Amino acid sequence: MSLAILVVLVLGIGAGFVMPENISAFIDSASSYMLLILLFSVGIDMGLNKEVFTRIKELGFKILLIPFGVVVGSLCGGAFTAFLTNLPVKDGLAISAGLGWYSLSGILITEAGNPVGGTISFLANVFREMLTFIIVPFIASHLNYYCAIAPAGATAMDTTLGIISRNTNATVAVLSFVSGVICTLLVPMLVPVFL
Repeated sequence: MSLAILVVLVLGIGAGFVMPENISAFIDSASSYMLLILLFSVGIDMGLNKEVFTRIKELGFKILLIPFGVVVGSLCGGAFTAFLTNLPVKDGLAISAGLGWYSLSGILITEAGNPVGGTISFLANVFREMLTFIIVPFIASHLNYYCAIAPAGATAMDTTLGIISRNTNATVAVLSFVSGVICTLLVPMLVPVFL
């Protein structure tokens, strides 16, 4: 499945080079509707599995451990990468605080007067999302289902929820959604802290 995702992504990039620019509005609108259909179908899958919500009640506040780990791990990775690349640590933290939400984090950093950091943030978070599609099947089958949520960051509630749901189970899909919502809510607060 990972190879199929990579091939489709490469084909999409190739198609983007040859398509007329005026079709981009249609593609953007169509992809938004497809994302809504994907979320609806994942929701149906979750709703059919009644024991998922019982399991979530049992977990209680432990459910917050996953997004907490995602945030801490992302920030540690950003600080370490900044150190390796001689980037100021605060820039590395701001970039990684995007948690995969490339469209917002890049803009926040650019508008704060750091267009290079904004570009790096945009690219790093786009690559994070693309890498998630490729590595989730491997992580789910070789590590454990819960670890498959971490690479997605904020996208665990929308674009990468389908791949996580497909490679794990309904309980993990709900936890993924919750983690994605929490990470998404944190991005607009975390990025400015490090600017």
